[in-house]
Amino acid sequence: MSASRPDERPDVVVVGAGIAGLTAARDLAAGGLSVLVLEGAPVVGGKLRLARVAGAEVDVGAESMLARRPEATGLATELGVDVVHPSSGSAQLWTRGRLRPLPRTLLGVPLDMESLAASGVLSDDGLARARNETVQPVDDRDVSVADLLGSRLGPEVVDRLAEPLLGGVYAGHASHLSARAAMPQVVTLLREHGSLLAAAAAVPPATDEPVFAGVEGGLGRLPRLLAVGLDVRTEAPVRELTRAAAGFRLTVGSAHSPETVETERVVLATPAPPTARLLSEVAPEAARGLGRVEYASVAIITLAVAELEIGSSSGFLVPSVDGRRIKAATYSFNKWAWVGAACGPRILRASIGRHREEASLQATDDELVGRVAGDLGLATGQAIRPVDAHVQRWGGALPQYAVGHLDLVDRIRAAVTVVPGLELCGAAYDGVGIPAVIGSARRAAASVLAAQ
Repeated sequence: MSASRPDERPDVVVVGAGIAGLTAARDLAAGGLSVLVLEGAPVVGGKLRLARVAGAEVDVGAESMLARRPEATGLATELGVDVVHPSSGSAQLWTRGRLRPLPRTLLGVPLDMESLAASGVLSDDGLARARNETVQPVDDRDVSVADLLGSRLGPEVVDRLAEPLLGGVYAGHASHLSARAAMPQVVTLLREHGSLLAAAAAVPPATDEPVFAGVEGGLGRLPRLLAVGLDVRTEAPVRELTRAAAGFRLTVGSAHSPETVETERVVLATPAPPTARLLSEVAPEAARGLGRVEYASVAIITLAVAELEIGSSSGFLVPSVDGRRIKAATYSFNKWAWVGAACGPRILRASIGRHREEASLQATDDELVGRVAGDLGLATGQAIRPVDAHVQRWGGALPQYAVGHLDLVDRIRAAVTVVPGLELCGAAYDGVGIPAVIGSARRAAASVLAAQ
């Protein structure tokens, strides 16, 4: 990369080449603007990435997306890739000593007490407590998921139903995550019906409509396709963002040989910590707010095994209260038909790491593989002997939506609004799922285009 000359000045610089940054850049380019994407890593994709395991290229980052929101499936269709759905939808919980059916819940709120009882996930006392809800006044205060559910349905509902679900999405804890941000549908229904069990009764019966989706060949294909035709520069970290006479000046590259790019508009599609650093001068109030967003680090360990018999299960979640090392496992060969067809050995994966539990990741790759194989063996009752393995470490991967998160995001956006030409997008704001991230990117691009 060379320093920009005036005649090469891009209309917009997008910082970050994850799914958010690339989606925003694509929309901006389609709107007629010249766009430069700067990415500090050597590859595009952010938390969407493919790697080769036992000869097959599989996802080693996010591997599924919500199918009931249109943003991600719609983008995949725009890019010409086939949207697929899980071949097996039977999920389990590894809790209280064995694998048990995952009861139907609304983010941890039981929807069928009889199936919950049959699953054995809760103790007799825990089940009786869940059946006998403590009805409380509902107000507009934000509280933690643990406070919202535990005070009404008891601690076991939090520990063995809500916590593993939140662990799978946020790698977070119910005692820290905001109910309004992490489970807005539950909060809305609670306000409408006055009790959680009444709210659960109002949820429509389950349908055959798929909850999750993927793409043939893996979600890691999406950023590669998005980058086609865009001016994307990798290994180009942005070290500083300042105001210029007609927009912004970005300092790019190493401290020993910095380069300068000037532009009228900037979209920051980076996690909260680097975004806070870049905004320290141009939007200090927003920077302070972003500095309060904590992140969880995780590792995805993908294994290939010669044999494994697990019936129709797609995988399992693990409540943190059970003290296991893994927090979730996915039988990729069973869940996704294309994975099963792509590889002779059976591909499965597990995740390790929760918020503020970084010590669980302080091990070598071989040690993490051994721990995952050991836990999977205990869960399935079968010897897990990998013929190949891949360890993907995601440091600071998942933003934690703490109590008060929505108000914090409102304050951040208010502070950014007064800086013409500046937009933010990504997982730190309105949702960590792929559809929500794509939605935030498209709103940011639309705002830039509307301001022309």
